[in-house]
Amino acid sequence: MTKHFVKGFLLGSLTTLGAVAGSIFAFKKTVIEPQEAYEDKIEENRRRANRKSHAAHQG
Repeated sequence: MTKHFVKGFLLGSLTTLGAVAGSIFAFKKTVIEPQEAYEDKIEENRRRANRKSHAAHQG
């Protein structure tokens, strides 16, 4: 009886940890990475506009 309980407990714990890790990974892929890509795009546009502004006032 004890042997079955230990096996079940370990299997349940591993399954729970796997589910938590999967949830964290999915959250990172769907929320965090798109936000970082959006911020990178905004930063690139800001740099491009800054270069364009400086080039327009050179002559």
